[in-house]
Amino acid sequence: MTRTLTADEAAAELRPTDSIGMPLGPGQPPAFLEALGRRTDWEHLRIGGALLTVLSDLFTHPNVHYLSGFYGPLERLLRDSGANIGFAPADFRRFEPILAADPPRIMTTAAAPADADGYVSFSLHAGASIDQMHQAAADPNRLLVVEVSPQFPRTYGIGEHTHTIHLDEIDILIESDKAPVITEDPPPNDIDRAMAEHVRAFVPDGATLQTGIGAVPSVVAALLAEGDGGDYGIHSEMFTNGLMHLHRAGKVTNQKGTYDGVSVTTFAAGTRELYDWLHENHDVAFLPVGIVNSQEAIGRNRTMVTINAAMSVDIQGQVIADTIAGAQYSGIGGHEDFVAGAALDLDDRSLLCVPSTITLGDELHSRIVPWFEAGAVITTPRHQVDVIVTEYGAAELQGKTVHQRGEALAAIAHPAFREGLREAAERASHGRSPFPPA
Repeated sequence: MTRTLTADEAAAELRPTDSIGMPLGPGQPPAFLEALGRRTDWEHLRIGGALLTVLSDLFTHPNVHYLSGFYGPLERLLRDSGANIGFAPADFRRFEPILAADPPRIMTTAAAPADADGYVSFSLHAGASIDQMHQAAADPNRLLVVEVSPQFPRTYGIGEHTHTIHLDEIDILIESDKAPVITEDPPPNDIDRAMAEHVRAFVPDGATLQTGIGAVPSVVAALLAEGDGGDYGIHSEMFTNGLMHLHRAGKVTNQKGTYDGVSVTTFAAGTRELYDWLHENHDVAFLPVGIVNSQEAIGRNRTMVTINAAMSVDIQGQVIADTIAGAQYSGIGGHEDFVAGAALDLDDRSLLCVPSTITLGDELHSRIVPWFEAGAVITTPRHQVDVIVTEYGAAELQGKTVHQRGEALAAIAHPAFREGLREAAERASHGRSPFPPA
C-alpha cells in the first residue's frame, strides 16, 4: 500500500546502513536527496547513480559512498573536495546488469504526477533503472520511493515498454514542487560552427540521427532545421533542445524502419521549453537504455548518422572522450555503442567532433597527437572509429592503414602540428611504430 510522506519522513525510513539506486541526471529526486542530506547518522550508506544534478550534503558525509557511472560538474566538484566518490567504468547499457548483480534495497526516482488512471510516468528518464524500479516495488524487503512533481513532464513509452508504474506499486510517494535540472546549450563559437558545417555534409535526406549534448550538435540541428533536406528519424540516447527544434521545423518523419512514427530516446535534458514540449507528447518514446543503446537496434535504423564529441585522437584512430590526463571528466555513456552500432551498415556514418587544439596556460597543444602518453585511458578503440571532424575538415578512417589514417588526420589538424603528425604517420607505415628511433 502506497504511503504519501514528506521528503523528510521518507528519508527517515532508511537505515543508517543501507543502499540506494537512482537514475542518471534528470531522473534524480531533488527533494528526497536534499532531505537525505539533512540526516547525519549515516554509518554506511551506498548510493549508485550517474551525472549528479542535486548538490546535497548527503554526498559529503564521510560515511556515504557515492558510486557514479558518469561524471558531471558535481561529481568533479565532490572528487576535488575529497568526498567519498568512485567511478564505475561502464557504458550506459551495462548499468542494468550492474544494478541487477547487487540490487540496492532502496530504488528512487523523480516522476510526473499520476494520471486519472493512477499511472505515474517516469518522465525524463527510462535509462537503466526501470527493471529495478519494478523489482523493488514487488519485493517486500525493498522499497520504491517516487518523488512526483508537476514540474516534471508526463512522457510515454511504446508497446510493452509503457514508461509508467501504477500508484499501487509504489511504497513511498513524495509530492514536491521541485523542477528538473535545466541544461542550456553553450553558445557556439566559430570553431563549433565550422565543425557543424563539415558534419552537415554527412547527413543525407532520410537519415536517422543521434546527437550528443553540446554546441556542435545544437548547430547541426539548426542547420538541418533551416536547410532544404528532411525526412529525418531520431534514435538518440539523449533527447535535446536541438532535436526538439528539428521536430518543430517539420523535418522529422521517423520513417526509419524501426519504431516508425516516434523519436526514440532513453532520457532527456534541456531547457524548460523542452520539458514543456515533451509534456504529453506522443511523438517521443522513452525506452530502456538496453534497447536504445543496443548496437543491433542502432544498426537497424535507416541510414544512421551518429554525432558525438571527443577530447583527443591519435594517428591510430584511438579516441579519448571521457578523461583528461587519466582523471575522470565525464563518462562512457553511449559513446562506443553509437560508434559501433553505426558501423554495422555501410550506409551509416559515425562522426566524432574534436576541436583541433587546446590552449593550456599560454601554450597551444594539438588534440590530434602522434601517440598517447602513458596513463592515457582510451574510450573508443581504433577499429570502431569512422570519421573524425575538426574545424579544418573531416578525416574518414575506416578501412585505412595507420599511415593513411595519420595522413588524413594531419590534414585536419592545426597547421602548426601537421608536419609532426605526417612524420609519425610515415614511421607507422607497414605496421611499424610511430615512435621516433631511440
